[in-house]
Amino acid sequence: MTQPPRRPRVVMAMSPGGLADHLFAGHHDELHRTAEVLGPVLSSFADDESRAHLARAEVLVTGWGCPPVTREVLGAAPRLRGLLHTGGATAGFIDLDAARERGLFVSHAADANAIPVAEYTFAQILLANKRVRAAEELYRLRRDRIDRETDLLDTGNYRRTVGLVGASRIGRRVARLLRGSDLTVLMYDPYLAPAQATSLGVALCGLHDLMRRSDVVSLHVPVTAETAGMIDAAALAAMPDGATLINTARGAVVDHAALLAELRTGRIDAVLDVTEPEPLPPGHPLWDLPNVVLTPHVAGSTGTELARLGRTVLDELARYVSDRPLHHAELTPAGAVHDAG
Repeated sequence: MTQPPRRPRVVMAMSPGGLADHLFAGHHDELHRTAEVLGPVLSSFADDESRAHLARAEVLVTGWGCPPVTREVLGAAPRLRGLLHTGGATAGFIDLDAARERGLFVSHAADANAIPVAEYTFAQILLANKRVRAAEELYRLRRDRIDRETDLLDTGNYRRTVGLVGASRIGRRVARLLRGSDLTVLMYDPYLAPAQATSLGVALCGLHDLMRRSDVVSLHVPVTAETAGMIDAAALAAMPDGATLINTARGAVVDHAALLAELRTGRIDAVLDVTEPEPLPPGHPLWDLPNVVLTPHVAGSTGTELARLGRTVLDELARYVSDRPLHHAELTPAGAVHDAG
């Protein structure tokens, strides 16, 4: 007699709890065929009900707003075999050392989340070179015809130069989107080999050289001791007049005092999807600068794009159930065995 497919017990943890509905929109039936989803979506690991669900969980599915998955939390989940994160970075809220010691697998949806960030960046690069914000403001001010041949001579994407700081998964995806355009693409990443740069269609150069030569600079590095504040006063001063800085990485990569001073001169523009702090306090001067586009950390997955993250995790769950290698593993299961009890 054919055995029914094994369904691991899954606990979800994220906030708000309704986020899970959007992550698995259109795939709820498949999720419940693949796994036995226990209880409500958890927003805390501290109460007795949450601990009772953790004690039975074989797989923990996490998302934005998940409380920290500490060594203590993992200790309260003796049957746990792994974690599937519906977002990107797991460092900082999952104790990866404790997970490694337990032989747990950890997988994430960073590749899926990179898609909308790269698309947002690509769009903002094109709009920045077209100087769409300035053209729109001029149009509103005049409320009359704009002469493109005289008023917009400093705009366009033909033979412009774009500088990408960081060959992260997002930086690489942006480079691929820019291939085939008439834009020259520079990249700064001290760890990128020349052959890899050639395959991406970018030219490697130093950071200050990139800042000096680029009409648009886009940041794609994580925050580390090496990158915090790397876009400082000297780097910003090297940017040519009329250039645009795009930041979809993290606010702490940029020296915000230096950025504010440079933006106040009106010499450069900025598109900031992330800031330091985030969100900005209501009285912060960046709100009122006409040469700044501020968006509320929306470059990553929003709305319908959340389902792409859920789809990625559901595919990983199916691979786990059928004992196939995970495609997006940050940690692989070291000798872990499935628990059917």
